[in-house]
Order: sequence, then structure tokens, then C-alpha cells
Amino acid sequence: MVNTTDSTQVSDNIKAENLDLQFIGNQRLKAACIHLDEITRSLFDLLSAPKRTISVCFPVEMDDGSVQIFKGYRSLHNDVLGAGKGGIRYHPDVNMEEVQFLASLMTWKCALIDIPFGGAKGGVSCDTKKMSQREIRALTRRFISELADNIGPHTDIPAPDLYTNEQTMAWIYDTYQIMHPGINNRPVVTGKPLSMGGSEGRREATGQGILYATQQFLSKDLIPKLSSVSGARVAIQGFGNVGAVVANLFQEAGAIIVAISDSSGGIYSPDGIDLKMAIAHKSEHDSVVGLMETLTITNEDLLEVECDILVPSALSNQIHKENASRIQALLIVEAANGPISPEADVLLCKKGITVLPDILVNAGGVTVSYYEWVQNIENEHWELALVNGKMKHKMHRAVNTVVQRWQTLNNEGKVSVDMRTAAIVVAIERLAKVTIQRGIWP
Repeated sequence: MVNTTDSTQVSDNIKAENLDLQFIGNQRLKAACIHLDEITRSLFDLLSAPKRTISVCFPVEMDDGSVQIFKGYRSLHNDVLGAGKGGIRYHPDVNMEEVQFLASLMTWKCALIDIPFGGAKGGVSCDTKKMSQREIRALTRRFISELADNIGPHTDIPAPDLYTNEQTMAWIYDTYQIMHPGINNRPVVTGKPLSMGGSEGRREATGQGILYATQQFLSKDLIPKLSSVSGARVAIQGFGNVGAVVANLFQEAGAIIVAISDSSGGIYSPDGIDLKMAIAHKSEHDSVVGLMETLTITNEDLLEVECDILVPSALSNQIHKENASRIQALLIVEAANGPISPEADVLLCKKGITVLPDILVNAGGVTVSYYEWVQNIENEHWELALVNGKMKHKMHRAVNTVVQRWQTLNNEGKVSVDMRTAAIVVAIERLAKVTIQRGIWP
């Protein structure tokens, strides 16, 4: 029997925390600003506001002959370091606020990982699970045509994101090429199929970067009883493009995957999950739920299982004020963008749970997107070993920089600083430095 009083109370607790994405973004910038010099702090409004956000409505003829209107968005947050860079997602909950928030994360991510891009993000509010391939193709082409010259190889460069993939990127490229014939348009979008100028390792890049970052952090022996991925018990919320790759790579590195989930729910096995069987089961049943010799759990339950490393790889604000106290992991690695709320950050810090923030650990995707862009401009094709070697160097250097800054800020003794704040401080300082060097036009 459901206890309605307790359910209402939990709901009220969640509502009591402000989960507005713009509010969350500003709160985290303000927390970082405490540790910045006066000149950098004076740029707060400039660095926090999006440069441009486009909202479009467009029709698509469906397979049954009806016409459906879709809403799409593209936000360019900052282009001080270079062209905007960021994915396009297809999801029913896509809205302007989310796109702007995610674009700002891309700004800090690009600055932190040290690549010459600014932050951007886009999306269309739709449910691709209820659409045919032809309908998704028509939606993609119409959306890109509506954006017109607001994207481009040197202005704003899309990439895959939630429920988009290399096929979606192929349609984007083809649409842009038809609109701009006669020039090399391959750099207009990354995450393309290899046959169309995509990069080796791009599909696995985010997951590979997460592994590199986690391994480098654990090698510093900053978490008692956890100094390696090998032997670590890992729970992964989200078994999609990123989560499935993370699960396989971590298992290959010696980790024990005890829990995974998708949009339908999750599975748990304390002895470890056979990923080959899980992938086959998901392919046949469209979900991992029901896999033999596993316990069925909810996505919420997965976050609270006993494990060494928790990898949220789904949506924003999955760990919040109400459930943060029940998290049992030693380390949380943010594969998703913004999976932890600000109040949850505080509670996790008090519990001694370390969080490797999204703008640090999931930057492998945009890093290899940058490499794809370079290859396209130069009409080159790099081998996988070269791509992964370059990305590994970037990820290790970023982790070293953030850890060093984190230790320095905490040694100063002003206030307790988490890894996320240290990462944002590094990113803001790099962006502010270039902003000051360039000057405010005119």
C-alpha cells in the first residue's frame, strides 16, 4: 500500500529546492566568483548571459498525412574563444531554459579542456520513439533550414546529443551543404559517419574521456579505499550512447558493473552484470529491465545502491536535496550534464562524497569533436591511436589542473571548496583573460 502522506512530503521537499536551471547556473557561478579577483568578477554579467538564443516553430508532414508543429531552439552562449560548439538533442522536455543552461556548461567545458570553441546547444521538443525514420529526417532538415546561417563551420557547430546520432548529423551536413554549395562544409557538424568525414573514436569519445579522467583522478590516492577503477563496484544510471560505452570501458578496465538503467528502469546484481547479455536483452526488449539473474529496480533506486563509483548518465537534477543523503557511493562521476543540484552538492560534500563535475569528466566528446573539425578543415583522417592519445593528454592535464586548484583553494582556508567550484574557477579565469585581451568591441 502506498503511503500518500510520505509521497506528498517527498514531493514538497523536492519542490522546496529551486531546480530552475538558470538559477542553478547562476548559483554555481556566484560560488566560483568568491575565489576570483575583482577584474574577473566585474565580467560576471557578460560571462553568464547567453550571446544569442533562437526559437523556431516549424511544420513537419507526418507519415499519416497530418501536419505537426515542432518547437526548436539553438543557443550560443559565448564565442570569445571561438565558434560555438554543442549538441542538438531531441526530447519531449526540451525548452529554451534547458538549452541555454547546457550552452553555458559547454562554454566552461571548452575553456576548461582548453580547446578554441565557445559554448552552444540546441534541441527540438519531440518524442523520436514515436516517430519513423522518415519523420525524424524531415524534422532534422526543416530545423536546420530554419536555423539557416546561424550555424556554420566557423560560427556555431552542432554535434550529437540526447536521442540524436551520426545519422542525424549526416542529415544536418547534407541540408547545410544543399544550402551552401561549392565549398567544404564538412566542418559544419561533428559526430558524422566515418565515411562522411567523421573522426575515429568520436562515438565512444565521451565515455573514453570519462574513463581517462576517472583513472587519472583515482591515481592521486585522494579517496581512501579507492585508488583504481580495477575492482571498483560501479553503478551507471542511463544505458544509452554514453552510459553503455562507459559500462563497457570500465568493465574492460577491471570494474564490476553492479547496476545499470535506461528510461524504463534498471537492474541490479551485486556479483556484477553480464553486459553482453544486457545489450542483447535491450536490443530485443528495448530495455535492460527483466534480464535474467538481476533484480529490477527504479532509476531512483539505482542512485542509492551501495557502490564505489556512481555514474549519472541520464538527465539533469537526478540527485537533489531529497535523495542526496541516501547516496552510498564514494565517488560520483558526472557523465550527464547537470545531474546534481546545488543543494545536493553541499550535502554530498558534508558526507565526504567526492564529485567529479560534468564540465571536467565528460569533455571527451567535445574534445574529439574538435579533432574532427580540424581533420575536416585540413582534409585529413587521423588513426584511432592518435585521436585517443591526444584526448587522453587533454583529459589528464585538465584533471591535474583542477585537482591542483582545488587543493590550493582549500588550503587558503576561506571556505570549503568542492571540485566543481574549482573547475569553474579555472574555466572562468581562462575565459576572462581572453575577454580582457580582446577588449569589448567597439
